[in-house]
Amino acid sequence: MFNISSRPPMYDQDAVQPMRDELIAVGFEELLSAEAVDAAIKNNDDKTVLVFINSVCGCAAGSARPGVSLALQNDIIPDKLYTGFAGQERDAVERIRQHVKGFPPSSPSIALFKNGELVHFVPRLNIEGYSSEQIAANLKNTFNENCSAKGPSITPEQFEQVQYAKQCGSKIPLFHGQ
Repeated sequence: MFNISSRPPMYDQDAVQPMRDELIAVGFEELLSAEAVDAAIKNNDDKTVLVFINSVCGCAAGSARPGVSLALQNDIIPDKLYTGFAGQERDAVERIRQHVKGFPPSSPSIALFKNGELVHFVPRLNIEGYSSEQIAANLKNTFNENCSAKGPSITPEQFEQVQYAKQCGSKIPLFHGQ
């Protein structure tokens, strides 16, 4: 859920929860504040950190979330998995984007960091129109080149149970609460 001390979310929390849950189910931890983003990314421990900017858009539902989840079934994966939700944890996502130097804001998007430095970035441009399998193949190659943690993030049996939220953002109610 969102951090109540930051700017309010754009969408109803209950409506986007399934979109959060599918990433949490494969091992992601949510970044709910700018401080949490810095703590996750700014480190020099030689660990790789995958950060997924989640989104309500159709390409997040149809390609990005299923693709990153499939990629995490690889034998080699990043050490740490984090996600921030565009339009929801707005301060956290703004800080993630500050760490993704040289690219315009993009959601959904996928960034791999090592020692606080961006080593690979998949912007929406390279998600929209691509299948989840194509996105997974791109990420698996990146994991094999840059990561060393043993995969998969969850067992194949658990992976089979993950449910994907196939919903377009235009159908999600705006947040009107406090």
